[in-house]
Amino acid sequence: MEIPLFLLDTVLFPGGRLPLRVFETRYMDMVKGCLRSNTPFGVCLIAQGQEVADQDGGAAQPHPVGTLAKIADWDMPQLGILNIVTHGGQRFRVVDHYTLDNGLVKAAIELLPEPPVTPIPGDYARLVPMLRALLEALEDGMPPEPHQFYDAAWVACRWAEILPLPLLTRQQILALDDGVARLEAIYRFLEQESGTST
Repeated sequence: MEIPLFLLDTVLFPGGRLPLRVFETRYMDMVKGCLRSNTPFGVCLIAQGQEVADQDGGAAQPHPVGTLAKIADWDMPQLGILNIVTHGGQRFRVVDHYTLDNGLVKAAIELLPEPPVTPIPGDYARLVPMLRALLEALEDGMPPEPHQFYDAAWVACRWAEILPLPLLTRQQILALDDGVARLEAIYRFLEQESGTST
């Protein structure tokens, strides 16, 4: 399976919501193509290089694990600027990638299975009502449905989106194949933060 990649200084999680402002020609063409064919593109955290192609045409390098982005809504407030809202789909691993003449990166990928639905372990149960309250307070509202407050992986992903985690930590959480392990990483971060604030 081959897809175009949108390389960003952010991590998109399965079940998440990511608004994007598109103005570079390579990405405008990519989004238009995805809208025409009703296909997703891939979002990957930049491992090396810059989000905007430099004058020498050097392309950014992706981290190996990314997430499919499905375009849920779009708007063109002015000529040359496209606002889109994407929803995170399945994770994938980049097998190989190359850069087109226009600077767009395309990749051969393999889809990664999502962790099976796993109940929230008792130690982490208090994270669920806290997450509900935080999501309801967000200006952009809830993430796209279905909401799975009963599933460790889904809850961990939503926490990873909200918390001020370093980008590499978010990437590491995305790459974990175990939902409880993701939640454990979130819990450890919250414990560290509460320890430093007291």
